[in-house]
Amino acid sequence: MSTFQAPKGTYDLLPPRSATFLAVREAIAAPLRNSGYGYVETPGFENVELFSRGVGESTDIVTKEMYTLTTKGGDQLALRPEGTASVLRAALQGNLHKAGLLPVKLWYSGSYYRYERAQAGRYRHFSQVGAEAIGAEDPALDAELIILADQAYRTLGLRNFRILLNSLGDKECRPVYREALQAFLRGLDLDEETVRRAEINPLRVLDDKRESVQEQLTGAPMLRDYLCDACKAYHEEVRALVTAAGVAFEDDEKLVRGLDYYTRTTFEFVHDGLGSQSAVGGGGRYDGLSEMIGGPALPSVGWALGVDRTVLALEAEGVALDIPAATSVFAVALGEEARRVLFGKVTELRRAGVAADFGYGGKGLKGAMKDANRSGARFAVVAGERDLAEGVVQFKDMASGEQTAVPLAELVDTVRARLA
Repeated sequence: MSTFQAPKGTYDLLPPRSATFLAVREAIAAPLRNSGYGYVETPGFENVELFSRGVGESTDIVTKEMYTLTTKGGDQLALRPEGTASVLRAALQGNLHKAGLLPVKLWYSGSYYRYERAQAGRYRHFSQVGAEAIGAEDPALDAELIILADQAYRTLGLRNFRILLNSLGDKECRPVYREALQAFLRGLDLDEETVRRAEINPLRVLDDKRESVQEQLTGAPMLRDYLCDACKAYHEEVRALVTAAGVAFEDDEKLVRGLDYYTRTTFEFVHDGLGSQSAVGGGGRYDGLSEMIGGPALPSVGWALGVDRTVLALEAEGVALDIPAATSVFAVALGEEARRVLFGKVTELRRAGVAADFGYGGKGLKGAMKDANRSGARFAVVAGERDLAEGVVQFKDMASGEQTAVPLAELVDTVRARLA
């Protein structure tokens, strides 16, 4: 074993399990690509202020969980703890909002970092696929993103997840609710840190998972009672569009999500098979974030789905993805001449679009055929000096065990025909 190991709270993705992660990423990305979302990639680290301004000074992410560093030039940087602020920054820097087509629809995939207490389903390095629709205030966009996430999960075969939905109001009605909630919270017996949080962003206290806090929140004023008419109408349209698409959801008045930038629509995907870390993804509308980070007013909405959490949810449901074998043909050469010829044929097969591998290391027939079995290949191609003298190779169906001699010149066409 190596002296070095992956840092605490992180993991290595290795075959064959890594194939499941790739399949999950692809399944989440597919409906986005089919709906006008273009791919965006941002740096793994950003200016600290991008997150402290955008995500929020009072959030656990900024106060406790960000990995920060100071460069030799004195710049304060942070490993990205989430994707939205980075993607919006990139869109603004690239002037995508000035190209004329709004909303700017983007999707991304990558690793994110938070210094959290490591436990099952919660890592310090995790993978997400996300989507952002930037520059339009339209309930149909909120509904579209919820529907696309639901579609991605159902395509994977997930069934036991629930969608929680809420509205956080806007800059007109939320301040009134904020004052009412703060007045209520001041009468509770809360620890010093929670009291400080209540003064900065009282909605975050509703999201506190501790029983000692939740018990005291009984009778707290409800945001729905403070929503202005415009926010009520907006939320009702989101609900109606999602319902019309046949997507079920639950109204959750306490759902606030852990980021300060959300306005109006907020939603979360939860899976009851994951214990305390039940959220597999979520998102919402963030109409003021662009201005918070120095851009123009660009009302936007987005989500991020956890790849790690989705894989755990699939495992909890016992869903095995149909992942094709990485190798279709495995070539076994017996002797130097056969090695030269078959290596050339493997190269030819690969150029023809066939997934092919080769028996390396000069093993004998028995050892090489074990490798062919382990590779999961549908067919093995075996050749020795006598086969080459006759101008043929032995073509073996690994499932049935049937073996036939195939002319060397016809090998590529034979493989393609059998795979088709």
